[in-house]
Amino acid sequence: MSGIRPTGFLHLGNYFGAISNYVKMQEDFDCFFMVADLHSLTTHPDTAALKANVHRVLAENIACGLDPDKVAFYCQSHVHETAELYLYLNMMAYKGELEKTTTFKEKVRLNPENVNAGLLTYPVLMATDIILHRAKYVPVGKDQEQHLEMARTFANRFNHRYGDVFPEPLAFNYNQSLLKVPSLDGEGKMSKSENQMATLYLADSDDMIRKKVMKAKTDSGPTEKNAPKPDYIENIFLLMKLVCPAETVGKFEDDYNNCVIRYGDLKKQLAEDMVNFIAPIRSQVDAILQDEEGLKQIMLKGAEKANTSAGETMKLVREAMGLNYF
Repeated sequence: MSGIRPTGFLHLGNYFGAISNYVKMQEDFDCFFMVADLHSLTTHPDTAALKANVHRVLAENIACGLDPDKVAFYCQSHVHETAELYLYLNMMAYKGELEKTTTFKEKVRLNPENVNAGLLTYPVLMATDIILHRAKYVPVGKDQEQHLEMARTFANRFNHRYGDVFPEPLAFNYNQSLLKVPSLDGEGKMSKSENQMATLYLADSDDMIRKKVMKAKTDSGPTEKNAPKPDYIENIFLLMKLVCPAETVGKFEDDYNNCVIRYGDLKKQLAEDMVNFIAPIRSQVDAILQDEEGLKQIMLKGAEKANTSAGETMKLVREAMGLNYF
């Protein structure tokens, strides 16, 4: 089980850090992938653009290879049992532990005027999303490991108090670290919100991709053969390895090691290979977004699968808690 917030355009980091993993997982597991529209309300309470954002996330994931026939691909708000389980878990969540979460402290720092209860209990809602389907595996990055640990805490707390209902959810990533795609400015990873000119979005035009790549940070080049690469140069090579043929990467590696690298040529090559990678996805997204009825059917199908699973879980939850009075 995993989810993604509809709060901006998906970018290359989302693709290689999450969606490509989802596409593999759908072949091996029963998967529940969620558009986390309720989560988005904690920081984006204005819902004027929410429908369009939800549609875009659906379209972008499908264009990247997620198959609605193979997975339950649904909107969080379409599963009403989420709110019920969220309420029960909040009774077992403590203010002190919630205030200590890294993401809560970061959100408070960034936006001190919008510290709402939903923001504080964000980890409880995330735990709800996971254990509502009694999920065993969750593909998460480093920044979400604390939330997954809290999901295990809430699952175990419930089981200890009321009886075994939930398995402990575990991080899953095919025995390798989830990839963090570096930003073009050499500062951290690509982000929906931090530096848009340093992030390559799946919706970027060909010209915008070229413009962003050509602005990537470089230097005057190495002065000694086989010198270690600075972080920002290593980042460019990592991006090349994602989209360029191996022989192209090898050629520029040799040029670097022999102190004859021309960064202008490297960036031009990277830009064209990045265009060739992103353009077909962007084109497919645009086509999917034109078919609003098709998107509606995808959401209905996903909601039906998710509600069936959630209903089975909540029946067990109510029985364990003694809330079946009839």
